Amino acid sequence: LIISFKKYNFVHYKLFNIMVDLSQAENQIQRVNNFQELISTPFSGEVNAMYWNRKLIGDFSEIVKKFELKDNIIEINSEQLLELELSKQGQLAREILLNDLKVLKAQGASPILNLIKSYERDDALHFFPTDVYSFHVDRSPIPTNTFVCTYYGESSDILPNSQAVQKILIPEIRNKLKKLYDGPDDGFESFLSEYFFDLHYQEKPNANPINLGLGYLWKLAIDHPKSEVSPCIHRAPEEKNGQTRLLMIC
Repeated sequence: LIISFKKYNFVHYKLFNIMVDLSQAENQIQRVNNFQELISTPFSGEVNAMYWNRKLIGDFSEIVKKFELKDNIIEINSEQLLELELSKQGQLAREILLNDLKVLKAQGASPILNLIKSYERDDALHFFPTDVYSFHVDRSPIPTNTFVCTYYGESSDILPNSQAVQKILIPEIRNKLKKLYDGPDDGFESFLSEYFFDLHYQEKPNANPINLGLGYLWKLAIDHPKSEVSPCIHRAPEEKNGQTRLLMIC
């Protein structure tokens, strides 16, 4: 975590930023310099992940501490943010959150701001968990993208497609899934899709996941009928004990 300060109009601003290491990106990641460029630049060639290179201003931990989590995940809306009594640093953080919600909604997206202790684990099949901690891709019946930004806490990872293999293609796993299915051969592929097994990936030996960092607004390619690029493989991070994540996703 890089913390720097600058003085402007007699106010000290905290700039929070974890650098994105692109050394293992294999030409799949593109950096842009503003929100308009992020939404208007299409994916092409090998590029299936794009991020707005910006730094967060303000104290997002102050906002996190204002909420009591009775569940593992709660959603925060704009009205709740506006009701908070915050310091100047907290107000700066709130302005960023409100603006991100506003600009994404203006583009027709449905952003959700979450506080997360942990996601639900899938332990139904010990050999094939299908929760968000597993490397996976997103799918939609219509052309769209996934937008995500972590403001506080651990951030997600993405994995170059060449460094992963679809789990349903691993012979040992495929054979176990066939036993689980126990139906006609011509329905097996539909079974894999219906229960989302085909969305999950196994990282190859010596794979190098890329952390998405704090404050960057990312656009990730997903699997949809008109997509011209491979979907971006990603996963949620293992949360640290006692630490809550502040995440926007849509």
